[in-house]
Amino acid sequence: MLIIMRTHAEETYLDRIKEYLITRDFDIHQSTGVNRTIIGVIGDTETLNDREIENMPGVSQVVRIRKDD
Repeated sequence: MLIIMRTHAEETYLDRIKEYLITRDFDIHQSTGVNRTIIGVIGDTETLNDREIENMPGVSQVVRIRKDD
């Protein structure tokens, strides 16, 4: 799963999302560019609610990565 943050999202928003994921035992990989930050979520993301994450402050979009069988 990828969580794409809004342009210039506040650091406190990033911290909240990272804490939300880490307390649920997910590993994360943060990629910060000039305008946007993307958080890669590693683990069984089937248990995460896309809408709940999309409604968090600072989030622009949630993209699920399809699992190959």
